[in-house]
Amino acid sequence: MIIGICGNSGCGKSTFADELVKFSNGRAIRYDIDTLGHDILLLDSVKKDISNEFGEELIVNGYVDRKKLSKIVFNNTKEMDKLTEITWKHMELEIDNFIKTNKDKIIILDWLLLPKTKFFDMCDIKILLDIPYEVRMNRAMLRDHITEEEFALREKAAYKYNKKDFTYVVNINNYLEIEKKVKNII
Repeated sequence: MIIGICGNSGCGKSTFADELVKFSNGRAIRYDIDTLGHDILLLDSVKKDISNEFGEELIVNGYVDRKKLSKIVFNNTKEMDKLTEITWKHMELEIDNFIKTNKDKIIILDWLLLPKTKFFDMCDIKILLDIPYEVRMNRAMLRDHITEEEFALREKAAYKYNKKDFTYVVNINNYLEIEKKVKNII
């Protein structure tokens, strides 16, 4: 079984996924695709492609300066598409390998862009965390040490979900109710 958890920045995807893993008694395993995306930025070929596409100044002390990169890609859909073109082939391969390696587990994939991938269609259960803007902004500002303006920029580039594509839509009012339902499935 594959469970997909989606939602925009600060909605609590990681927390929700970790709770599901905790209640699965070792049957579920989480794959954080955001972390994978950060890890992919460490590959020499990816750093080279980013430097060529976005400029050498994005590589600082041998690492991609994610803050500089985010100012470029969160402000422009075409630039985000260029970054996706550079990173996605590596990410897709890693996710495929993770799924193959963990066929005997309940796999939980959490990523805001999951619906744009083949993995969304592979999900048996699709959960959208639909948390209000203010709540998400406050969480993201604390977690990522960003300003309101930086969060607004992130939100501008955010994926627009169709709630009809999801098995469950979770908001603050029904969070515990949905969590109970999903625990019963696990």
